[in-house]
This record gives sequence, structure tokens and C-alpha cells, in this order.
Amino acid sequence: MTDHLLVQNNWFPLVREDIDAIKDLMTSLGINKLGPLTLKQYINLLKQDSDYIRIARNNVEVEAEPSSHAQTPAHSPTQIANITATLYPYQEDGYHWLRLITDEDMGGILADEMGLGKTIQVIALMGDEKSQGRRPTLVIAPATLLENWRRELAKFAPTLTCLVHRGSGRTGFPSTLAKYDITITSYDTAVGDLSMLQMIHWNIVVLDEAQAIKNPLAIRTREIKKIPRRIAIAVTGTPVENHLTDLWSIMDFVCPGLLGEQRGFESRFSDDVTGAHTLEPLTSPFILRRRIKDVAKDLPPRLEIPQPIPLDDLAAARYDELRNEILTEKGSMGYALGLLTRLRMFCTHPFLLSHEDNDPALYSTKYQRLLEIIDEIIAQREKLLIFTSYTEMIAILIKDLPARLGVYVDFIDGEVKVEERQPRVDRFSSLRESAILILNPRAAGTGLNISSANHVVHYNLEWNPAVEDQASARAYRRGQKQPVTIHRLFHANTVEEIIDDRLEQKRRKIESAVVGHEGKGDDLNYIIRALEISPVVRKD
Repeated sequence: MTDHLLVQNNWFPLVREDIDAIKDLMTSLGINKLGPLTLKQYINLLKQDSDYIRIARNNVEVEAEPSSHAQTPAHSPTQIANITATLYPYQEDGYHWLRLITDEDMGGILADEMGLGKTIQVIALMGDEKSQGRRPTLVIAPATLLENWRRELAKFAPTLTCLVHRGSGRTGFPSTLAKYDITITSYDTAVGDLSMLQMIHWNIVVLDEAQAIKNPLAIRTREIKKIPRRIAIAVTGTPVENHLTDLWSIMDFVCPGLLGEQRGFESRFSDDVTGAHTLEPLTSPFILRRRIKDVAKDLPPRLEIPQPIPLDDLAAARYDELRNEILTEKGSMGYALGLLTRLRMFCTHPFLLSHEDNDPALYSTKYQRLLEIIDEIIAQREKLLIFTSYTEMIAILIKDLPARLGVYVDFIDGEVKVEERQPRVDRFSSLRESAILILNPRAAGTGLNISSANHVVHYNLEWNPAVEDQASARAYRRGQKQPVTIHRLFHANTVEEIIDDRLEQKRRKIESAVVGHEGKGDDLNYIIRALEISPVVRKD
């Protein structure tokens, strides 16, 4: 005789064998009592894809502020172990979300828009993990971001020990890496040193600009996924660039098996809006995505992002050769400034001195970083102003960017007649899709209203802070309806870092005065420092 159960006026048969199978399934997943499921239990149920289980998702629309903390004036900042920074409320939300998924031994994708401080949210998690005795962490990032990670960790988590693992002088011993709380390396180095990285069971592996593993068939993707880890965190503002398989590949790293095998995924989810809507309930618990416009109440309307970028080994050696040549020269300070300009030109792009005509991305880590920034801006269908004071650099950008990116690119420099400049701005502003306008800061740094752009890149820094500030004001001005993100690119441990330091010193002294380069007093000290600093890592 079969037992029956009455549910909402419907009788259902209770088959003893099915009940036993369901009980065994629940026991295997650690579900032994009534009550809410943990995130891990829920995901494990999803992965079972059992005929006995149907998971329903309520179709209820909920209106919520992006950050509930932002509505609470009396909000008290969270104290996070080993972290010296004060996080914005939405960043605290991001940290707590990361804390939640890692406590469940799950991974996730931090997909905040560029400029919201994804790095500091991950660092906050690292600090808390260290306080709980969990380490080490491996950070894999584009080579252009390694120095930025090092500096952010030194600034906001100085008690965490950190090693940048790159270059010909890097260690070959896993025991050396294991001594540090954080190891930072590039994608290429991680692939090349995979066998050594596999000898350490990492607590957390962080992939910055994780779209680097969007192609599931690429060697890089397959090798990176072999690194052993307890938790995986992917950091990317563009988890889906072209196809849903981009997201599958990244999710396969952070939550292996959640979305099944690639072939089954592609047959289950069509590569269109319908497929994306079907996929969303499965992936949304593991993706945190905020836009600047959604959390602007927590932020100043102008976000400045300094980008210290290391020279690669070959470029660092060439820079040091130039620097040593200049040190042997003798003359007045004006003459020294002229020689120093050669170093600035080299940092802008080596082609400015060598006059080569090859792929500019192959010879400059700064140019590589620029392309990474532009890719994310284009993915958001936003607009960008690029400021550079070198005519040769404008020529490189004008030739390369349209062919490489397929977007509208125009320029304004001193050769463009004054009466032609506003019409060029008007054409740029009228476009609904992404576009790039390249500007000389002295020719186009005043007078023009380009509020249709909400991103500004200072590709080479100026000695005079007023020149930079006036250039930024082309986008950050009345009529601008979006927060403006200002990216300041400079090569670490070069003349550009000295220029950056000088700019910040001057800004701290005065708010809005025009400070010129008079060649006196502290300017001489900056010049001397610029000639002394070297990007070459000395080997003992």
C-alpha cells in the first residue's frame, strides 16, 4: 500500500524508495534539519541536478538602495583587521559580501565598475583572512598592475608581507613564496612558473582583470585553473565582453562545476538575452556588480586613479642607459631640463626617441595599460579624453586606436585651427556610442566644454599642476551629469614618479594657484631626484 500526502487539496503518492533516496541525498549534502540553507548547500543542490529536487525562485521585484549604509547618517565604519584604510560604505558592503562567500568556501566575481576601488575591497578580505590564520594569497594580474597592487598593499595593509614575483631575478623555490602573506605575479609568469605555484596550496587566488581567462580554450586559461586554492576571487569590470562563455570560463575558475561542462552549458544557455536571463539566477549570488551612478552618494563626483606602471625589464635597462648618459652631461639647469625631457619622452613611449613604426603595445607597458582602460570604457559605452603633450604620441594614438578598437577617434592639438576645435568637440559629443578624443593639454586644455566624456586619461604628467587640472576640467565641469573618473598614468621609479610627487606636493600647498616651473629652489631638488631614481632592480 502506498502512502499519500495532501498538499493544497492535491494528493501526492509517497514512494518509500524515493523518500530514502531523497534522505540519502540530503545527508550527503550535510542537510540534516529543517531551516534555511547555507549558500554552499544551495549551490550543491543546484549542482546535483536531481529529479527529486525542484528549486523555485520567487518572481518578486524588490526595490533597494545600492547601499543601505549610505542611508544611515550614524553609520560606524567597520574595523577590519590589518587594514588602515577607511572604506566607503559601498566598499564595506563589498568586503562583507566577499567575507560571506569565503566563509562558505565559495568563490566569486567582484565586478564593480572601474573607479569604485575593487582592489581595496579585496585587500580588506586579505587582512581579515590573515587575522584568522589563513594564508597565503596569490594575486595574478596584468604586468601593468603589479606595482599598483604592491603600493596599495603597502599603503592600506602594511602588516601583510608582500612579494612581487616577476622578472629574471625571481625565486625558483616555492618555500620562498610560502613565507609571504601575499605573492603578486603576472599572468605570463604564473603560466611559466605553474609547476612551482602548484606546490603551494593557496588560501585565496585573486585574478585581477579576470577577463584574461575569458577564452576557455586558451593555454593561459587552462593553466591558471590548475593552481590549487581554497577560494578563488575574480576581479573584473567586464565579466561578459562578447559571449556568455566568457562568464562560464570565469565562473569555472571561481566556482568549478557550478555551471557544468562548457558543452553542456552552451547547449543549455543560448548566447543571447534570453540565455542571459535564464543564467542570471544561477550566477547572481556570486557576482557583485555596482555602477558609479548607483553609489555616487558615497563618492566625490571626481574620482582620481593614480596608475603606477612598471617598465618591463628591457625598457627599464634602456631608461637607465639614458639616465646615465644624462648624468655624464654637464651644463646649466635649463640644459639639464632639456636632457630630462628625453627621459619623459621615453616614458611616454619609446617610439618618441626611436621613431619606430611597429605595434606600440609591444614596446610600452603604459600603452598596454591604456588599452586595458579603454576596453573597459568601451564595454560601458562611455567616452574618453586622452591628454598628451607630445605631437608624436598623438600621431601614434590616432593611427593605432581606430584600427585596433574600431571606435571613433579624433584629436585637437596646436595644428588644429581655433575655429575648427569646437566643431570637432560637437561631433564627438553627438555620438551615442563610445568615442575617444585625444587632446594636447595646452592647445585644448582650456575653453572647451566636453562634458559628454566622463573619463579622462593623463597619458603623460605635466610639471605644472594647473595644466593638468585645467585639462581635467574639460570633462569635470558644469553640465556633467556623471561622476568623472580621472586616470593618471606614470611609470614607477622614473622621472614620471618625481613629477607626480611634485604635483601632489604643490596641490597640498595651494588650492588653485597656477604654479609654473621657475627653475629655482625646490625645482632643483626635484630635477636631482629625477636623475637619481632608477627603475632597474639591483641584484645583490
